[in-house]
Amino acid sequence: MYDPLSEAEGCDLLVRLFRARGYKLERNVRFHEYGVEFDIDAWDAKARVGFEYLTSEDDDHDDLSLVEYQALMTEQRRGGLSIFVIDEVEPMSAADLEEQANEFLDEVEAARKTRRAKKPAPKKGARPAAKPAAKAAAKTKAAKKPAAKPVAKKAAKRRG
Repeated sequence: MYDPLSEAEGCDLLVRLFRARGYKLERNVRFHEYGVEFDIDAWDAKARVGFEYLTSEDDDHDDLSLVEYQALMTEQRRGGLSIFVIDEVEPMSAADLEEQANEFLDEVEAARKTRRAKKPAPKKGARPAAKPAAKAAAKTKAAKKPAAKPVAKKAAKRRG
């Protein structure tokens, strides 16, 4: 038998694991996106990766409803964020938590590599495409330029 982790011990362990993987986590941040609002235990806003440890100890099971959890998981499947949610239904050892967190972080990294690989590389010698704003500005400029009007010459009357 093992001693179950407290939420503070679990969060400290997770912060060390995430930071070892290069994430710059902020602790206890107010998360407000996708119609979901709660205090997330740790969040790297730039990488859009974090974790939430739900425990009865901190009475935070009500912070994230099932509907909110589903909204986050939907966005996670789309690749917009990655949040490791641990729900302390059963007590967990440090080794179990570390194993699950590493699996999660491995999946996040694999998904990022897949997304990077899907982006087409620019062809050699190809010119970069003009930005849409630049194209629109060029069209506007061309449209504003007055068209050349033929100059009508007046016939001079001869007196004679």
